[in-house]
Amino acid sequence: MPTIAQGINKKIAFKRQTGVGVAASVTGAQYLRRKQSVFTLKRDTYNTADEIASHQQLISERQGVQMVEGKLSGFLAPGAYSDWLAALLRRDFSAGASATAVSITVAGSGPYTLTRAAGSYLADGFKIGDVIRLSVGSLNVANLNKNFLITGLTATVATGIPLNGVALVAEGPVTGCTVSVQGKKTFTPTSGQTNVYYTVEEWANDVSISELSKDVKVGQVALKLPGSGNAEVDFTLVGLDQTTGATQYFTTPTVETSANVLSTATGALILNGVQNGIVTNIDLTINGQETPMDGVVGTNLRPDIFRKKFMVSGSFSAMLADSTIDAMFRNEAETTLVVALTSDRTGNADFVSLVLPRLKIKSSTTDDGEKGIVGTYEFTALYNFAGGAGANSEQTTMSIQDTLA
Repeated sequence: MPTIAQGINKKIAFKRQTGVGVAASVTGAQYLRRKQSVFTLKRDTYNTADEIASHQQLISERQGVQMVEGKLSGFLAPGAYSDWLAALLRRDFSAGASATAVSITVAGSGPYTLTRAAGSYLADGFKIGDVIRLSVGSLNVANLNKNFLITGLTATVATGIPLNGVALVAEGPVTGCTVSVQGKKTFTPTSGQTNVYYTVEEWANDVSISELSKDVKVGQVALKLPGSGNAEVDFTLVGLDQTTGATQYFTTPTVETSANVLSTATGALILNGVQNGIVTNIDLTINGQETPMDGVVGTNLRPDIFRKKFMVSGSFSAMLADSTIDAMFRNEAETTLVVALTSDRTGNADFVSLVLPRLKIKSSTTDDGEKGIVGTYEFTALYNFAGGAGANSEQTTMSIQDTLA
């Protein structure tokens, strides 16, 4: 009996290319965790169905220009897909804002306020939706190194909540504190957008078959955040070429990331600046609109992949408690959405957060039955003109923060 390839033995590795048409070098790749993935070579076909011959039968069929269609699904975890998300948003992850030697007063009972005696959160680059931690200084242990999600921001006051839900302790002013955005952030920028190509290998080591897809770009990701369950991702990728071999192309790729999967049971959802406890699920589509160019004479390889504008849309469902969300739709009012999910319940857990600083609800429907009535609301995210340097939000459609990016 022949050996049959098994999915459990297949490994997916990827690495950035230096540019289109240049496969990544064999060292420095990264294995990728997944639920499942398929990268398929597709070719146009042309036959002679319109040609007439005396034998009244089809004479010829040919293959034409090609492309690679990729699908990968998995569970969202800190660091697991950060490189692909950065490529999709067209900006690499980078460190967020930080301020040292700050005098901080902690007050409130949820939401809480972190008031600084001098300096400016806005001038330092902090934004609504940032997850920060207080460190250094003689802070109470309940306030030290705890994930704090900013829900409101002025020059001297950061309003927000601890992501693990455990109360902060009022104190201060405490001098010599450090306030810092955790991990790294990315967002779709107004200029200098990146244009990332990957080489992706599917290696079936039990039958020694390597399928190497080249000039691959991340076209879209669908994020699924259920009211109860794991956060999931479904990536759509597109490439220009695929070759096969009997040996593994990438040598000793780095092992897969190991952070816990994010669950919607731990974290926070902020809608219109207020923590929300009635949203039951969120579906979010981040679309880079990447499309292979048409073929050219003399080769079956398309010359490149072109892109259109960056788009974000989605929907969420919420228990019907009042008419607030429906009124946003009817009044065509713009709002904000922040989702931060943690890998566990500790105060300094790793996390991924998503911020849509300007969105508009475009539909409002409710269901019925012998249960709690649920409303479903579709939305589109928009470019945030009001954000940027010195403002309390990013000048972008979407930003992502990841502690392990």
